Amino acid sequence: MSDFNYFKNIGIINLFRLQQILKNKKKLTELSKVNCFSEEYLPVLLREINSIHPKPNKIREFVGISTDTISKLEKFGITDTFCLFDKVKTPESRKKLGGEADVKDSELLELTRLTDLSRIKWVGTMFARVLYEPGFDTVQKVADASYEDMYRRITQINRERNLNKGHIGLHDMKLCVDSAKEVPLEIEY
Repeated sequence: MSDFNYFKNIGIINLFRLQQILKNKKKLTELSKVNCFSEEYLPVLLREINSIHPKPNKIREFVGISTDTISKLEKFGITDTFCLFDKVKTPESRKKLGGEADVKDSELLELTRLTDLSRIKWVGTMFARVLYEPGFDTVQKVADASYEDMYRRITQINRERNLNKGHIGLHDMKLCVDSAKEVPLEIEY
C-alpha cells in the first residue's frame, strides 16, 4: 500500500487533517509505528506543514469589523478565517451566508478579503489590515505588487493612520510578496 493510500484509509484526506493528527501526541506515536514513517520524520513533517498552512486568524481580532457582525457569524460557528474561508469562496456563497447570517454584503466582502490575506504566511489580523488599507486587499494583488511600491504605500498609510506600531521593513514586504505567490488563488471576486 502506498503512503497516500495509508493516509486515506486512516481518514487523512487533506493537509489540514494531517496537521491535526500530527499535533496529537497519541496519534503521532501511533503513526510513527507505521513502517513508512520514522518517529524523527513526523515532527519535521509537522513543522513543514505549519510553515505552509498558517494558523487561522480569529474574526474577533480584526480591527474595523463590527461586534454585531462578529456575533452573527459566531452564531453560525464562524469564529476564525479557516471557518469562514469555505463559506466565502464565491460571490454566490457570500450572498448565501450574508442572507442567512444577516450580515451586510460590504462587511462580508471586507472579511473575505481579510481572510484571503490571512492565507499568506506570517499575516496576522493586524498585518492583514495594514495590507488591506492601501488596496493590497487580495492575495492576487499582493502577489502582483512591487514590494518597493507596497513598502512605500504601507509606510505612508501607517504614518497617517498609525495602524501598526511595529516597524515593517522593505525586506518584510519582499517576503510577503514572495509568500503570496505561493498561495493558491481560490477566492472569486
